[in-house]
Amino acid sequence: MAIKKALKKTSVKKKAAKKPMKKSASAEKAAVCINQNVWPMERDVLFRPDRMKYVRKLIKPEGCVFCNAAKHEVSFDSLCVYQTKHSMVVLNKFPYNSGHILVLPRRHCGDLLKLSDAEFTDLQNVIRITMKAINSIYEPGGINLGLNHGAVAGAGIPEHLHYHMIPRWAGDLNFFPLIAETKVLVESLEQTYEKFLEYFKKI
Repeated sequence: MAIKKALKKTSVKKKAAKKPMKKSASAEKAAVCINQNVWPMERDVLFRPDRMKYVRKLIKPEGCVFCNAAKHEVSFDSLCVYQTKHSMVVLNKFPYNSGHILVLPRRHCGDLLKLSDAEFTDLQNVIRITMKAINSIYEPGGINLGLNHGAVAGAGIPEHLHYHMIPRWAGDLNFFPLIAETKVLVESLEQTYEKFLEYFKKI
């Protein structure tokens, strides 16, 4: 008889355990408030669909973009901020960092060894002038200066030589460019252009 009573109590406990516990009204209200505050999380979003076209090489401009820029005078339409007889300084349309600029010969040439002495000397002088401009405008911790000579070396437009000049600061990179192929910049191209234009006007 005692065994039957014990089994009966055990089955009652199991049935009770199967019944879902009801949350109190105050607990449900608190959960809703927490969810409203946490999800969805507010965050700033950077939309750059034009960058995706560039990455996938869907944009195929007619002719050489640098030669097209050289045909025009200094203007934001061409992104050219400075010209000499043989060289010019152009903003990178898709900068890696704020102040990213290109220095290149005006003549269409993809081989450094095929530049004349006058073209090469002028190009090196403009590189030095542009470095002074970057230091004056941005006061960076350092500058990346590089030339990708040929398509195999990574040149995006191998037919026309161009030096990249990129201001750098300690801690200016994060995971975003690695996983999203997107760089967050602190200024627009218009702002960058105005800063360089103002500097080169004084030369």
